[in-house]
Amino acid sequence: MSQTITDDHQGLDQFESRTRKIFVVWLPLLVFLFVLLFPFYWMTITAVKPNNQLTDYQNHSPFWVVGPTLQHVKYLLFETSYPGWLWNTLVVAVASTFLSLFASVFAAYAIERLRFRGARVTGLLIFLAYLVPPSILFIPLSVIVYQLGIFDSKLALILTYPTFLIPFCTWLLMGYFRSIPYELEESALVDGATRWQILTKIVLPLAVPGLISAGIFAFTLSWNEFIYALTFISSSENKTIPVGVLTELVRGDIYEWGALMSGALLGSLPVVILYSFFVDYYVSSMTGAVKE
Repeated sequence: MSQTITDDHQGLDQFESRTRKIFVVWLPLLVFLFVLLFPFYWMTITAVKPNNQLTDYQNHSPFWVVGPTLQHVKYLLFETSYPGWLWNTLVVAVASTFLSLFASVFAAYAIERLRFRGARVTGLLIFLAYLVPPSILFIPLSVIVYQLGIFDSKLALILTYPTFLIPFCTWLLMGYFRSIPYELEESALVDGATRWQILTKIVLPLAVPGLISAGIFAFTLSWNEFIYALTFISSSENKTIPVGVLTELVRGDIYEWGALMSGALLGSLPVVILYSFFVDYYVSSMTGAVKE
């Protein structure tokens, strides 16, 4: 009799544990995946829908497509300046990411490893600079861009994007540099190594996951940035994808939804591919930074 009660109790505990796991883990995960992936699904089906199905919801389902077509993609690639916008976005994102990482490495290393007076306050101020909205910064930056004579050029974006990339990249690398044991540097100093040799041959090789994480972050923000690109670029041939798709494919009250969704979908693929290749490094570096 007692054995039966024990078995029933264990079975009830397993049922409650399974039920709790469904409601606590799986159901929120499914909701999160739906919210996360549904925009990509909507962009995909809209990009391959014929024009007669885009707004005719009485005869066609808005959530499915019959007779998919690549007409919108063909129009986007061969009848608009989208390939040029893609190249401009790539050049700006890569160059601004490189400049931001270059500056952030030196700033983070100086704050975390040189131990000068006021290092912590300096690090906090750098991170607070990241919290300043770009909608406020673009007004004084536009004056500087005009004075330098680089308005309506990729150089204007390459030089202004680091203003919001460097603060966060520096903060992220500070956390990762802090996790590297000081004993490694002290041993190298005893052996006669210079600070430059320590940085390039000891610290940076150990901080590769942090560098990759900061690089992905900087590249993603540069790729998707809109306000500066809209303010500093006026000619169609110099526009980036976010600005070009919005300003060139929307004519008054006419929205070319097929081309718009095709442009958004193709524009998101490079970032998705980048994350898929370096997701392990990204997670490990973010975990290391948070732990510190």
